[in-house]
Amino acid sequence: MHIRPEIASLPAYKQGRQAAADAFKLSSNENPFPPLPGVIEAVQAQTAYNRYPDASALALRAELANRFGTTVDEVHIAPGSVAILHELAKATSGPGDEIVYAWRSFEAYPGVVTVAGATSVQVPNRADGGHDLDAMAAAVTDRTRMVIVCTPNNPTGPIVTAAEFQAFMGAVPESVLVVLDEAYAEFVTDPDAVHGVPLLERHPNLVVLRTFSKAYGLAGLRVGYALGPAYVLDAVRACAIPLSVTAQGQAAALASLEREDELLARVAELAERRDTIVTELRAQGWDVPDAQGNFVWLATGERTGVAAERFEQAGIIVRAFADEGVRISIGEHEAVDKLLETARSLVGGLTTAPGTRTLR
Repeated sequence: MHIRPEIASLPAYKQGRQAAADAFKLSSNENPFPPLPGVIEAVQAQTAYNRYPDASALALRAELANRFGTTVDEVHIAPGSVAILHELAKATSGPGDEIVYAWRSFEAYPGVVTVAGATSVQVPNRADGGHDLDAMAAAVTDRTRMVIVCTPNNPTGPIVTAAEFQAFMGAVPESVLVVLDEAYAEFVTDPDAVHGVPLLERHPNLVVLRTFSKAYGLAGLRVGYALGPAYVLDAVRACAIPLSVTAQGQAAALASLEREDELLARVAELAERRDTIVTELRAQGWDVPDAQGNFVWLATGERTGVAAERFEQAGIIVRAFADEGVRISIGEHEAVDKLLETARSLVGGLTTAPGTRTLR
C-alpha cells in the first residue's frame, strides 16, 4: 500500500499527558471548572442517538450570527477550531502552495499544512515570544495561499496588538487568506489586543477562529466555529466531514451561550490566577512572556526534560516542548502553591544551563 512519504514521516498530534488521580493535569489548557449550569441537562436531553445531528448546526450558527452581527452563512461550525484549520488549508492550498505561520506556535499547524499537501513557511517568534508580523508579511510570496496568526500565541502567551495587526493586514495581499486563531480570546485582558470580529467587514480575506473547548469548558465535546466571508466558508463546508458535530455538542454550546455572566466570572477568576502566577514566577527570576491565554510559558531550554520530570514528581503534569520550554495551564486553585514551589526549586539549577533563557 502506498502512503505519501510526507505523511509517513509526519508525527501524530500528541495531546497533553493525562494525570494520575492525585495529580493536577496542567498540560492541555483545559478549563478546570465543570460545565456551566444547564449544560449537562441540555446534553442529557439529546437522546436520539439513532438519528443524525443537524449537519448545518443551524441553531448554533444562528445564535452566533445574532451575537456577532453576521449572517448565518458567515458562520461555520466544526468539531474544534483545529478541524476548521484543516478545512481551510484544504480549501486554499495544495502542492506547490505555501502557508505562513509563526514558530513556535500551535503544534498542530505543521500537520495541517502537510496533510493539505502544501509547504510550511515558519517565521521565528520575537525574543519576547510574540509574533514577528513584519517578518511574516515579508515571508508572503506569490505562492502563499494562507497565513495563520495565533493570538494569544500558544504556547508562549503574548497577544498581537490591534495596531500590529492592522499594519499587517495592509501589507498582505487581499488574495491571501489570513486566519486569526483566537482560541483563547476570552482570557485576554490587554486593552491593546486585536479583536478579529469587528475587522471582518473591513477585510474580505480574513477568517476568525473561536472554540468552545477553552473558556466554555467543552473540550470533551469538540465544538469550534469560524466567522468570515460566506464564499470562503462555503468552500470550507465543501471540505468538511459531514455530520461531524454531534447533537450533544451543539446543545452544550447553545446552553453555554445562555450563561454568559457565569462564564465571564469564571474567566476573570482564571485570568486573575494567571496574572498572580506570572508575578510570582517573575519574582523568582523566571523570564515569563506576557501571558494572555490560560497558560504560562517557562523557557527551560535543553533542561526541559528535567523540568517536566520535576513538575511531575510534585504532582503537576505540564506540556513539555523538547529543548525549548514547558507550557503550564492555569488549573485548579489548589495547584498554584505546588506549581510555584516546584518552579522556585528549578530556577537556580537552570540559570547555568547553556541555551536557556530563564532569567531576566
